[in-house]
Amino acid sequence: MNLVDFFNSNKKTAFSFEILPPLKGNSFTKVCNIIDKLREFNPGYINITTHHSETVYREIENGLMKKINVRKRPGTVAIAAAIQNKYAITAIPHIICKGFTKEETEYALIDLQFLGVNNLLLLRGDVKNMEKERADSNQSHEHTTDLIKQVNNYNSGIDLEGNSFEKPATPFSYGVACYPEKHEEAPNMDSDITFLKEKIALGAEYAVTQMFFDNKKYFDFVERCRREGVAIPIIPGIKPVVLLDQLTVLPKIFRADIPEELESELRKCRNDDDAKQVGIEWCIMQCKELIDRGVPSLHFYTLMATDSIHKIAKAIY
Repeated sequence: MNLVDFFNSNKKTAFSFEILPPLKGNSFTKVCNIIDKLREFNPGYINITTHHSETVYREIENGLMKKINVRKRPGTVAIAAAIQNKYAITAIPHIICKGFTKEETEYALIDLQFLGVNNLLLLRGDVKNMEKERADSNQSHEHTTDLIKQVNNYNSGIDLEGNSFEKPATPFSYGVACYPEKHEEAPNMDSDITFLKEKIALGAEYAVTQMFFDNKKYFDFVERCRREGVAIPIIPGIKPVVLLDQLTVLPKIFRADIPEELESELRKCRNDDDAKQVGIEWCIMQCKELIDRGVPSLHFYTLMATDSIHKIAKAIY
């Protein structure tokens, strides 16, 4: 079942979450620990992030520094299949443009098709830790719309070389990202929504937002999208504050505003434990309002926040 069918058949606001593949050398058990803690809330689907290689410098025997590329979190395709097989929960791997060649993307699609993983989230991917020549490589896609076209061709039975093959019995369905507070590189919200509409015209069936802490930003964004003719489900992405320094870190990294009321409460905190409790209480309030407004799903970002999310889900589901 693709996600739109799931949303249409589900009468309540669904619960879902995103996980990271474990760091290279760590086991799948770390992923299972998160799922085991949250599965009591009947997750409708689980997203698995994808990470490109990063450039690092390491000292070699002669004392000089050598530049190498290291992929710290491999295994997205395998983890997606393992989740579906072990838990019978729909797994949605991220497929990204940057750091992966078009050929690598095609092989990932082939593997996912064989493994019965048919739902994707298509993204450009972060380029902050990539060298410019790798980020701008002609071998990788520049924009999500280019990636969508490759997936569409694959669904139609056309490979990268333009050759025909047997169309997959179950074509890939996919969603994309959206930004209630505007993508950091977009000149304005109008252009951001224009790009979203291009992705929808090509076949995107739903959109998941970047994290936000002010529900009004989400509601205003959805209302504006609807006026622009965007009819697909727009899923709110939620992350509770868990550390005191996130008061400044999250706005810097994710360009997400911290509402004055939340800021005020966080500034009263003496330590991370206090901040974590404030984050839980704020997120519960956020989620209850979103559920009251009938959002299709609440999608939680679990990085460093699994315990908080468990407490939040316990309070709202």
